[in-house]
Amino acid sequence: MNMSTLYFCLIFILTISTMTSVSSASLKVNFYQTSCPSVEAIVNKAVNKVGCDASILLDSTPGKPTEKENIANNPSLRGYEVIDEAKAELEAQCPQTVSCADIIAFAARDSAYKVGGINYKVESGRHDGRVSLIDEPTQNLPPPIFDAKQLEDNFARKGLSLDEMVTLSRAHSIGVSHCSSFSTRLYTFNATHSQDPSMDPSFAKELKAKCPPLPSSGNGPNPTMPFDVLTQDKLDNKYYKDLNNHHGLLNSDQTLLSSNATAGIVRNNARNDAAWANKFAAAMVKMGSIDVLTGEQGEVRKNCRVVN
Repeated sequence: MNMSTLYFCLIFILTISTMTSVSSASLKVNFYQTSCPSVEAIVNKAVNKVGCDASILLDSTPGKPTEKENIANNPSLRGYEVIDEAKAELEAQCPQTVSCADIIAFAARDSAYKVGGINYKVESGRHDGRVSLIDEPTQNLPPPIFDAKQLEDNFARKGLSLDEMVTLSRAHSIGVSHCSSFSTRLYTFNATHSQDPSMDPSFAKELKAKCPPLPSSGNGPNPTMPFDVLTQDKLDNKYYKDLNNHHGLLNSDQTLLSSNATAGIVRNNARNDAAWANKFAAAMVKMGSIDVLTGEQGEVRKNCRVVN
């Protein structure tokens, strides 16, 4: 399967639109039991075949660039076709019943199971947002230069704890990042050190071989690197082991070991994989209920790429 599908779904859930008022999450397991009982099987099939307020699914229109075009998502975010395929079959079987936001939530769970053996019950009943703005990912997603305190504050604004932030960060065990997201750590870290001293020198040398300095114009090639070179298609605890070895790709990853507030959580998660999996499942359920639209709010899109 496409190894970026879970990370794609995590980003969806983290960037839920706040452009309309939100409900107190009136979600429940088996929401579609009578209206569309095959929904989870259909989404699971789409996830396996290839390998939130779904505002990020919306395509841009003239003069109105959407979240897809934000630098945080384009061109590295992939996986839209998974949602499209599931939605097409659901519309054929259960017209305008299952929201794109719920499809994302189911796909995130199925992806977590596929790449990490993690399973949990998904509460559903979300509606889709009607607005997608290009700057929303910037406002909601922490940039790769954040330190641990900035990450803590960012997640806290969504009601997520420090432990949940570190737990969810392991999603960086899969997926890729453009060299531009960590180039500063290699070449222009600060006035004292051109290279980030928290990065293992041999690891930095490997990255430099594949990520040359970016031209000042910013128009040169911008290759991608996997977050986890050895097990890039598995949601495993090598992410935390990489941090212990100072092989974190992004500053926002390696800072979790550098900070006294989070280093203990990193080491505990590296040692106890089963405990981490339980925490991850619980955090995904909690994150999936943040800022959701239900009831009369939002809509159920017929096509995830456009509003009705």
